[in-house]
Amino acid sequence: MEYIKLGNSDLNVSRICMGCMGFGSADSGQHSWTLDEEHSREIIRHGLALGINFYDTAIGYQNGTSEQFVGRALRDFAKRDEIVLATKFLPRTAEEIENKVSGQQHIAHMIDASLSNLGMDYVDLYIYHMWDYHTPLFEIMDGLNQVIKSGKARAIGISNCFAWQLAKANALAEQNGFARFSSIQGHYNLIFREEEREMAPYCREENIAMTPYSALAGGRLAKHPGEQSKRLAEDAFAKLKYQKTEEQDRIIIQRVAEIAEKRGVSMTEVSLAWLLTKVTAPVAGATKFHHIDGAVNAVDLKLTDDEIDYLENAYVPHALVGVMAQNAR
Repeated sequence: MEYIKLGNSDLNVSRICMGCMGFGSADSGQHSWTLDEEHSREIIRHGLALGINFYDTAIGYQNGTSEQFVGRALRDFAKRDEIVLATKFLPRTAEEIENKVSGQQHIAHMIDASLSNLGMDYVDLYIYHMWDYHTPLFEIMDGLNQVIKSGKARAIGISNCFAWQLAKANALAEQNGFARFSSIQGHYNLIFREEEREMAPYCREENIAMTPYSALAGGRLAKHPGEQSKRLAEDAFAKLKYQKTEEQDRIIIQRVAEIAEKRGVSMTEVSLAWLLTKVTAPVAGATKFHHIDGAVNAVDLKLTDDEIDYLENAYVPHALVGVMAQNAR
């Protein structure tokens, strides 16, 4: 495993981040395909054995049960100072807004709830899960700064935002002496490359780490045409993101399969090896051992310039989907 500094923070992270959205009670939350605690623990333990020290969860994943599973596993299997744990908080609820709960109060409540779920005193990276147009940005950045000052988080990140929003937030933080965002977790993979327009160059300029989710497009970039999985069959949210572009994406997926066959590696390895040329640490979900093995092997797979060009030159622009499609007033 290789390790790298997370943007402008002092966190050293593995080049693969284990995404923990697939862990949590299947009858408690958005997804029906998640792993129970026993199997989640096996996956986490295997990841640790392979050198993955970076784990990403959220209070919104399966109503907090992902945080609970991940927290217990990491407490049992790892030394706290040898892992980098990230979690995320949700925007204020309509009820909180009606009751005039400030952004600072909301964040203070959210971090305490996450720490309780995790059974930990602090998280390494605390992530603003999605842009909240109903809460003043000053309140968000002040609230996050208070989390840093209290020692409940070591660094802050943001997810699902535009480059202008990240730039605005960090400028406000700098003006007020607040902590700045060290990372961005956006939607980025071989068949969804819209982050290359504004976000990627901005992050290079400002030393902000890119840790994209959906690194394998919900499994699409890891499966040969016709292959199935429980997630591909049941993940309705991912289907909504990708079903409209299936025809144009199939060309790229087939090219991944061609290179994988030629190199004698998995499609996972090829897809993530490409993404690793662009970002700090992709967030790779795993529900089976071979998912982790493929992600870890990708770190050592070096694609040629011709292979990279072959994977890239069939791409056409995509409309924003998922959370980003909803990122509007």
